[in-house]
Amino acid sequence: MNAIIGRWIAFSLGIAAVAWIVSIALKDSRPEGDVRTVAGYNPWEKETLELASLLPVQDGGRVKPLGTFAGFTMLGLHGARSMEIIGEGGQKVKIKPLDWMLDCFFRPELAKELPTFRVDNSEILEAVGIDAKGRRDRYSYNDLLPGLDKMKQLAASYEQISRQDPKLLKPIEKQTLDQVYTVRTFEFLTGYMEFARNGLLPASGKAEGKILPVSEVMTAAPKIRAELQAAASGQPVSQQVQTIAVLVEQAANSAKFGLNLFPSANKDDKEWISAGGRIFNIFTGTTREPEQSIKDIKMLEDVALSLKDGESAFRGKFAALESSIVSRAKERGEYRSIPLEADYFKKNWFIYALVWFLMAVVSAGVMFFTGQTLAGKISHWATVAFLSLGLIYLIIPIVKRSIIMQRPPVGNLYDTIIFIDMAIVIFALLVEWMTRKRFVLGITPIVAAFLIVLARRFEVGEGKDHLDPLVAVLRSNYWLSTHVITITLGYASGLITALLAIVYVLLRALGLDGGDVSLRRSITRAVYGCVCLTLVLSLIGTVLGGIWANDSWGRFWGWDPKENGALMIVLWSLAILHARLGGYIKEWGIHLSSIAGAMVVGFSWWHVNFLNVGLHNYGFAAEKLWTVYLFYGVMMAFIVLGGITCLLEKRAKAVKAVREFGVKAPVEA
Repeated sequence: MNAIIGRWIAFSLGIAAVAWIVSIALKDSRPEGDVRTVAGYNPWEKETLELASLLPVQDGGRVKPLGTFAGFTMLGLHGARSMEIIGEGGQKVKIKPLDWMLDCFFRPELAKELPTFRVDNSEILEAVGIDAKGRRDRYSYNDLLPGLDKMKQLAASYEQISRQDPKLLKPIEKQTLDQVYTVRTFEFLTGYMEFARNGLLPASGKAEGKILPVSEVMTAAPKIRAELQAAASGQPVSQQVQTIAVLVEQAANSAKFGLNLFPSANKDDKEWISAGGRIFNIFTGTTREPEQSIKDIKMLEDVALSLKDGESAFRGKFAALESSIVSRAKERGEYRSIPLEADYFKKNWFIYALVWFLMAVVSAGVMFFTGQTLAGKISHWATVAFLSLGLIYLIIPIVKRSIIMQRPPVGNLYDTIIFIDMAIVIFALLVEWMTRKRFVLGITPIVAAFLIVLARRFEVGEGKDHLDPLVAVLRSNYWLSTHVITITLGYASGLITALLAIVYVLLRALGLDGGDVSLRRSITRAVYGCVCLTLVLSLIGTVLGGIWANDSWGRFWGWDPKENGALMIVLWSLAILHARLGGYIKEWGIHLSSIAGAMVVGFSWWHVNFLNVGLHNYGFAAEKLWTVYLFYGVMMAFIVLGGITCLLEKRAKAVKAVREFGVKAPVEA
């Protein structure tokens, strides 16, 4: 193939890949439909948001900033960490998680107008009589309200089916059930401060509009409890006490399902408690700190009621609440990583890494066309610099995550994506440093950018906080540091091996190497070395995994799919090396086999999580399986392209040999 045509084909493929990556990155964050107008909406002031961002809460088994809780909650309901509306005076307002969370707590009437819910299938709305805007759009709570009762009734019947066997649910039934779960979460949030905003309204005070603060009623809890116990033995009880008891129970129920906001004075008690829990425990007599419970509820009431006096007054009361909670969290040693975590999510490190990698794609494109000219050399070093900067913006958040989690950097699938991305960039820069041939710089930025987008898509799809504590079997820093990191580096090595092999295929198929035998040999040597590295890392990781399994489950090997996947990588790497040493495969053979090795890595890394069997299976939605098959398809396409190119080159070589010498060319395996 003409080298110029080949360059343009390669360039077009690269541009198409980058365009696809960018479109995926923008897809979930782009709002569907028109920007909604919410009358009377004024954004929270910056000082308020900065104050709220450092409030510690307990959720998911750990203490975290309110901003983290807000971010993942909004992500799970809205499918993004921001939304745009038209607020008071026609101004466009960008609402971030903390804004949205404060609205839910303290301005629920406005929160119910916000387009909080992402609905991916409009049929679930049409089934309950709600007018749908489009197949995929975002809706407010008030939009869903007309059909909400019917939707909940349907969900209740689907829950019964799910308890028997989740596989019996049809896709639309599962989507309906999931949608109701998001609605319940929103209702819990908007109801969390109901008692603080409105207090209690006994029957005797309705006409006058008087309310009783819950904190005041809590001080009379022993008397109320005594009267209720007397009523159980047949003695008369006042109507007011009965009313208060019922209303307090309702207030406690509305708040106890929310996040745990208050740490216990007892340091040995690891569980924090919600506002509703404080109320409920006071009236059941189960609390060991009644004075602190009343004080906590009084502070919440002060915060909620102060908003009518302006945001400055609100901040003053909120600061008092936060100061009380922070001081107790510090005494328990649970506040140490709160500022670090708040800063981690504020900085958007991975987005900046994505930008650097995309800039590396641009400079690599210039390098690709300018060759060994001055512009080519400048663009070469620019590509190395951009890749290095992207790597730094990967390493910093990974280190921060480890400090926040107090464990090694790899513990769940989200961790593996960003860790493998970092490892691939490091391996690629090392290959470039050792070979000085530039061949790896053209494709590495695209792969690095894709993995960041994959991590983003995975995070959006899961809607979970991946900093939360791990499942019990993984709570071992020693084994996470040895087995998990080693096996993950083995995955990364296998993928960089395939990446180098793909570069080889493209160079030969598009005629970009100009017949440079030294370049081909350099790539082949790099691939061979990476296969060896993959074998060593995977073998050590597999053995360490067996030792861990023996320690955790009492057996070294159990033919678990994840264990089998790791063994497959080891066996495939051994097969490549033995075939190469035995002369059964040569240059083309080792490269095509290495690309096939990426499919083995993909199976071990991702596919086994969809099988719903084994001790290593932590659950994936079956509808995401198509992404794995897409990866297999792309790898097969490169194998087919390489095979065709190999056959065509052999045929051309044979024809040339016959024409020049009248003999057939030697056959290359």
